[in-house]
Amino acid sequence: MSQDSAAAPTDIFTDNERWGDLADWHNTALELHSQGGLHRIEREGFDPFWAVIDHAAVLDIERQPELFTNGPEPVLANQWAISARQLEIKTLIHMDAPQHHLYRHLTSDWFKPASMRRLNDRLDELSREAVAKLETMGGTCDFATDISGPYPLQVILRILGLPESDYPRMLMLTQQLFGQEDPDMQRGEISPEMQAQIIGDFYNYFSTITAERRATPTDDLASLIANGLIDGDAMPDLETMGYYVIVATAGHDTTSSAMAGGLQALADNSDQLAKLQAHPELLNNAVEEMIRWTAPVRHFMRTAQADTEVLGHTIAKGDWLYLSYKAANIDPKVFTDPLRFNIERPNADRQISFGYGVHFCLGAQLARNELRSLFSHLVPRLASLELAGDPTTMKTTFVGGHKTLPIRYTLRF
Repeated sequence: MSQDSAAAPTDIFTDNERWGDLADWHNTALELHSQGGLHRIEREGFDPFWAVIDHAAVLDIERQPELFTNGPEPVLANQWAISARQLEIKTLIHMDAPQHHLYRHLTSDWFKPASMRRLNDRLDELSREAVAKLETMGGTCDFATDISGPYPLQVILRILGLPESDYPRMLMLTQQLFGQEDPDMQRGEISPEMQAQIIGDFYNYFSTITAERRATPTDDLASLIANGLIDGDAMPDLETMGYYVIVATAGHDTTSSAMAGGLQALADNSDQLAKLQAHPELLNNAVEEMIRWTAPVRHFMRTAQADTEVLGHTIAKGDWLYLSYKAANIDPKVFTDPLRFNIERPNADRQISFGYGVHFCLGAQLARNELRSLFSHLVPRLASLELAGDPTTMKTTFVGGHKTLPIRYTLRF
């Protein structure tokens, strides 16, 4: 099953350039589905791994966190990047039991649906501001940079209790952290030093926040993290900083990507936009379809802790498995006509963009609420919507979405 050709379909998992054309990526992944749900990947510069694209197999692996662990490497990286790493980061995605449960429990109440409802007024305020901004822009804008980028970051700043004046800094650091592979988003030449500088900048920023919240606690999430106890003891610095980083970055960049990707899907499928305008009760399902369609977290890695079997193939202890949420979301055995954006898809909520099981995304409900709020305000106002140029997407293998999304639109008044 190994493919050695430079143009092999399985390059879509290791070659960041392939993510610059999402339509081609989707078509290639669908081709791979016809060849099976598990593919052995052997690429120069990478440790060998198994790419799991079968929807049911991904769920089965996620149900067994003791057998398939996040550690030691939860994200695909080449051998050079792993060996040259200079500054560690430890977030929830790097943890396994029992540590993972203890750290997740610290903030889990903050992200429950009932707790998220207290943010609804703020979300609606931001949605109205987004539409008002569109009213002033003369019928053209870059939706990715003008609307979907700022919106979720302002939500996260509010949750953490950070000042809006820090928005530019946090946006830059988030893009640099997740966009290291993309030439347009790199701080400089890819190097261990550059990666360490980005993580170091996060640590410096949040070290100041921690000191402030420990001296004068408030009712925000930053105070909870700064003063959080694990088994009765204060969190170590590495884990404290990692908590801030995962909340500040994952809660922003992923939702922004889903918003932009969802908007492009409506622009590309005018019949779906018209249907949503005529039937606003379809919004919840439309949001699930947007999340299926975009899958901003493209993968996570798992390591087998014992000899086992996946889809009839022997998996040895120590083998690395790539869970492709993006490919699983277009598994034709689960989703009929998977490359069609369909807001009436009867099983759109079977998308697994948020993961599954004990590692299910803490911020899933918040992301859904943000998408529902923005599109509930925007969709009824759109008299017309089309692309005003070629969109660009991040050439990144882990987390990504749109870099630019030029649109032309008219609004109803």
